[in-house]
Amino acid sequence: MKKIAVVLGLLVAAAAAVAVLQPSGAGAVDPSATTDSVTVSGEGVVLAVPDRAEISAGVETRAQTAKAALQANATAMERVLQALRGGGGTDVTTQSVSLSTSFDNQGAPNGFVASNIASSTVAFDKAGSLIDAAVAAGANTVYGPSPSRSDADALYRQALGKAVADAAQRAGVLAKAAGRELGRVTSISESGSAPVPVFAKAAADAATPVESGPQETTASVSVTYELR
Repeated sequence: MKKIAVVLGLLVAAAAAVAVLQPSGAGAVDPSATTDSVTVSGEGVVLAVPDRAEISAGVETRAQTAKAALQANATAMERVLQALRGGGGTDVTTQSVSLSTSFDNQGAPNGFVASNIASSTVAFDKAGSLIDAAVAAGANTVYGPSPSRSDADALYRQALGKAVADAAQRAGVLAKAAGRELGRVTSISESGSAPVPVFAKAAADAATPVESGPQETTASVSVTYELR
C-alpha cells in the first residue's frame, strides 16, 4: 500500500509541474481575431503630347419646305464629307442628322432647318488644315479639335503601375511610423481617369493654327496591406 501511495504521489506531482510549465492561455487562439492592416490611396500620372484629334464638321441649311431643306443639306454635306476624307481624315462618321421648323423673331413658322454633322479623326498636326478644308467645302458648323493619343491604353497602364508604386510607398511610410512592417496585399481596387490636357489652345485665323500641350493620363488605386 505504501508503494501505491508513493506512485500516486509522484504522478500528481508530475501533473502539477506540467500545469506550471504550460504558458497561460496556450491553445486559446481566437480564430475570429482580425489582422492589423493599413489602407492607402495611390496616384500615377503620365504626360504625353497628343498625336491625333477628332474634328466635327457639319452643314445647316434653311428652306421653305422640309424637302428642300434636306436636299440642299445633302448636297452641301456631301462636299464636306469629301473634304474631310481628302484632307487626311479617317473614321469619318455621321454624328447627327436633324430637321426642324424654323421661326421668325415673332415666333411664327417661316420654313425648315436641316442639319448634318460628321466627325473625323486626323493627325494632330493636320487638324488646322482639315478644319480649313471642311469650311472651304461649305461647313458652317465646326467643333474641336478634341486631342487624344493613339496609345491611350498603354499610357493608362503606365499610370496604373505608378499608382500602385505610389500606394506602396505611402503604406511603407505609415507602417514605419507605427513601428511595423508591411505584409501581403489583401485588397486592391482602381478608379480610372480620362486624359486631361495640361494646356491646349486653338486660334481662329486665316490658317487656323492649332496647338496643344501634353495631356495628363492619371490612374488611382486603393490598396490594403497587412501589418506585421
